[in-house]
Amino acid sequence: MVIKILGKGCKKCGKLEENARQAAREKGIEATFEKVTDINDIAEYGVMQTPALVIDESVKVAGRVPSAKAIAQMLE
Repeated sequence: MVIKILGKGCKKCGKLEENARQAAREKGIEATFEKVTDINDIAEYGVMQTPALVIDESVKVAGRVPSAKAIAQMLE
C-alpha cells in the first residue's frame, strides 16, 4: 500500500502524516509513505486544498485532517 501526503509541509500536513502512520500501525498494514510537495504534482490529483491524503492513487480526503480512527476506516 502506498500512502501519499499532498501539501507544502505545513503543520496540518505533518499531523495528517502522523495520523495516517498511526492508523496503518493500528491496522497492522505495511505501507510506504510519500510526501508530495510540488504544486504541479498535487494539481495532477485534482486537489485544490491541502493537505490531502492519497491511498493507492485514490484521493481520500482533501483540505482537512481526519483523525487516525477515520483514516483507519479508509484503509479497510
